[in-house]
Parts: sequence; structure tokens; C-alpha cells
Amino acid sequence: MNIIIIEDEKPAARLLQRKVQKLGLQVNTLLHSVEESIHWFNVNPHPDLIFLDIQLSDGLSFEIFESITIKSAVIFTTAYDEYALRAFKLNSIDYLLKPIDEDDLTIAISKFKNQFQQNVVSNLDFEAIKRMLVNPIERSYKKRFTIKTGQQIKMITIEEVECFYSENKGTYLHTVDNRNYLLDTTLEQLETELNPQDFYRVSRKFIVTMNAIKEIQIFSNSRLKVVLQTYKEDEVIVAREKVTDFKDWLG
Repeated sequence: MNIIIIEDEKPAARLLQRKVQKLGLQVNTLLHSVEESIHWFNVNPHPDLIFLDIQLSDGLSFEIFESITIKSAVIFTTAYDEYALRAFKLNSIDYLLKPIDEDDLTIAISKFKNQFQQNVVSNLDFEAIKRMLVNPIERSYKKRFTIKTGQQIKMITIEEVECFYSENKGTYLHTVDNRNYLLDTTLEQLETELNPQDFYRVSRKFIVTMNAIKEIQIFSNSRLKVVLQTYKEDEVIVAREKVTDFKDWLG
């Protein structure tokens, strides 16, 4: 099986290479620019799988496929926000959101292996994906939640939300008046529905809103602890691999 990584940040490319090889697969080539990639494709057999960053040092990686007819499976690696990732979901394309989580990587590779063994070929419309990412349509985010409480239906606006969290395979909404409500959804789905300017997924367990942050504390192992206005049931810890992005989100 022939695998390549196209990623302009060399340390990130080497880190991904190590993670892939830890799963028992060999990465044969690391490429770092549009120009280098076009040259490589012109003189080498196409790989079985490409890990593809979108924004390269000399342009968007889609420019590669304006010159080359791709014959490989693709897993995008991207720091694009969750709205833009709908472009991949709509096109049934796998993607990994940076910083890349090893569990997510394992799932993506498992999916690829199944398709590879069944000889499934993906025909990707790179131009359509590029249009959705570069010129996205007007964004529409969740404004309210309808929740059944006993025999009543309660409406909770997005301004009333302090955080979302997962517990015992359930997803909960915590409000500014210190109440919890079970939702019929997942944190993964919520990420695609919430405005990323206001909400951030700090870990596998928590999505927090900026307005509810009371203070931020230095925590062990280069992590951060977020103290919210009313939620006190568990520590809200920013995963170490998300700390830099979290700080950028705070602005």
C-alpha cells in the first residue's frame, strides 16, 4: 500500500507520518508544496492514499488537481472551521481536523482500508469542494433548542447556553441559570451547528461558549482549566493539543 502526505509544515508532516506508521502503515513520501506535488505526480505512480492539507505554502492544494487527474483516495487534514467541513461531509469525503487526534486517525484509516479491500473508487469533485470552501454560502447557525421536560416543551435560546457536555453516552446542555438538559444529539453534530466564533470544543467532553468563561487557569501537562460561571460538576480542561488553537479562538 502506497501512502503519501502533502503538508507544508514539515514537523506536522513528520508527526502525522509517525502516527500513521504506528498504526502499521508505511508512508513513503512527504510533499510540502503545490509545485513539488505536481512534479512528483508527473513522475511517480499515484499512491493508494493521500493525506492532504488544504492550505500549502504556495497555494491551495486543489491547484494540484487542476493539473493532475487524481486516482487516489484522499483524507483531508485541515484547520478549517466546522462549517467549511460540511463540504467534505456532503461529498462523502473523510477529513481530520487539526490537531489530529489519534482515535480519529484510526477510524479514518479503518474506513479507507475497508474501501481499499472492496476496491471502492471515490470520484471526487475537487472543483465543487473548492468552491464551497473558498466561497461558502451564507452561514446559518443554531439559534435555539427545543427540549422535552416531562409533559412540556421548553425553548432555550443560544444566549442561555453556558456549555455542552457528554456524560454516560448522553449529551447535555447546561444553562446560565445552572440547569442541565439532555439533548437528542452528539457533540460532533453540535460542532457543525454552532457559531465557531462563540463556541469552542475544548475537549472530547466539553463545548464552551466564550461569554460563560469566568477565568482560565494554568493546569498540569501544559493544559488549561476553564472556569465557567455556573457549571461546577466537573473540571473543564482544554486538551493539550487544543491549547494553541483555543488561545487563538479567544483572540
